[in-house]
This record gives sequence, C-alpha cells and structure tokens, in this order.
Amino acid sequence: MMRATALFLLLALCSMPALAADKGDPAAGRNKAYTCVGCHGIEGWKNPYPNYHVPRIGGQNYEYLVSALTEYKKGERSHPTMRAQGESMSDEDIRDIAAFLSSITP
Repeated sequence: MMRATALFLLLALCSMPALAADKGDPAAGRNKAYTCVGCHGIEGWKNPYPNYHVPRIGGQNYEYLVSALTEYKKGERSHPTMRAQGESMSDEDIRDIAAFLSSITP
C-alpha cells in the first residue's frame, strides 16, 4: 500500500509542470489567430447574417477563451461561423490562440 501511495504522489508531482505548460504559446497563437482578427479585431463590426454585434476579444480572460472555443468545437455553442472555426481547431490551437488573445492589452 505504501508503494502505491508513493508512486501516485510521484506521478502527480511529475505531471504538475506539464499542466502548467499547457497554457498555450502566445507567439504560436498570434499566427493562428489570423481568422479571429477578421471579425473580432474591427471596431464596430457586425456580421451581415445574423446581424448582431461581434465582441472584441483582445485582452479577454484566458480560461474564458479556452472554454468558449472548446464549447464551439464540441457544438455546445450554436453560432454557425464560430462553430465552424472551433471544429477546425486542435486543443493546442485553442490554448495558443487563447494565450495570444488574452495577452493583448485592450
């Protein structure tokens, strides 16, 4: 029993740096976010259909961006354009884009 507990603790400690490193690479995200800027980077831009305000996402919270993009990817959010964008992204893409966008000072 003691060996199993020690092994579990060792594995948990070894995985902690990997979890911290999963935040994403802002430099890689800058290159991957080119399609985001087309809509979200233009002040006052509105989608032609459906017609509503497109939010600015520069400086948004990292965790929120990851959550939102993941929900679009899984089809849990219904905006058709964003769903198509999310479906084309890997989990790494999502983390990188969120790291870049959250690093922008609005």
